[in-house]
Amino acid sequence: MSDKKQKLREISELGEFGLIDHITKDIKINHKNTIKGVGDDAAVIEYGEICAIITTDLLVEGIHFNLIYTPLKHLGYKAVIVNLSDIYAMNATPKQITVSLAISKKFAVEHIEQIYEGINLACEQYNVDLIGGDTSSSLTGLAISITAIGEARKEEITYRNTAKKNDVVCVTGNLGSAYMGLQLLEREKEIFKTDPGFNPSLAGYDYILQRQLKPEARKDVIEILKELNVKPTSMIDISDGLSSEIFHICNKSDVGCKIFQDKIPIDLNTEKMAEEFNIDPLTAALNGGEDYELLFTIDINDLEKIKDQSMIHPIGHITDQKHGAVLITNGGQSIALQAQGWNQMKE
Repeated sequence: MSDKKQKLREISELGEFGLIDHITKDIKINHKNTIKGVGDDAAVIEYGEICAIITTDLLVEGIHFNLIYTPLKHLGYKAVIVNLSDIYAMNATPKQITVSLAISKKFAVEHIEQIYEGINLACEQYNVDLIGGDTSSSLTGLAISITAIGEARKEEITYRNTAKKNDVVCVTGNLGSAYMGLQLLEREKEIFKTDPGFNPSLAGYDYILQRQLKPEARKDVIEILKELNVKPTSMIDISDGLSSEIFHICNKSDVGCKIFQDKIPIDLNTEKMAEEFNIDPLTAALNGGEDYELLFTIDINDLEKIKDQSMIHPIGHITDQKHGAVLITNGGQSIALQAQGWNQMKE
């Protein structure tokens, strides 16, 4: 037996998505009704005319949220929204959720009640049933895992891997605001740590704070697209930044894309906060994440149908794979996009 020890690889070398690809590459599907497994916003299981759409997300204290500035009610609400957003990104309708909590001794019953106030409010707002879950003790803090279950007809489901050349690339709402809200909260937290008597002044920053602490899923956009008889050719929600998400679509669909800087929607509140932090608003929009807007492609023939929809913004088009994913700057330069979204596996 050799005494030489095998060098173990750091998970951070792969990152979140690299790790997922690595541990799932050999998975085999054994059941014919498993239409989609790993590799999209949600799994798809076929049951007759209706398919079940299933997704799950884990939020961990200290990694995904900081309780110094995150109200527990908002946390419960957001935990539901991040899952519902994945269901909508499959062009499906969420119906049920399960909730699992890992709780440390620092939390009292009243704290858990506050979390569930937010969970119940989200369920009420989006007409979703809470049908079960699990609880466990934790040695390190709080973790929330939510599984969302939706439904759609097989022919209505939209995937990441079906974009095609000349499709129009669209985003909803605006981008970068959640990231700038986080920067503001982190700045105030650092001041508070040095001066516990510090009373932060957050007046005027309501919009970016709400976008970070209490985001919404784009149910409205899915409903509008159905009314307009527009089925996206591909779709994904923006949780890790525009650059990362467009890469997912391009890589899964074997295509390239051309995105135009002047078409990317950025709110004035985001621009103001970015200027205060000396951050390029474009950087926040491309790499910030947690906006939970929708990024999707549509057939060019459907462009006329969406032209009057103020919450839908065409920002570019799909190209041949050989051209890669590029950003055309306001100065006309072509810059290769890079997936620089947050890598939570790094310390």
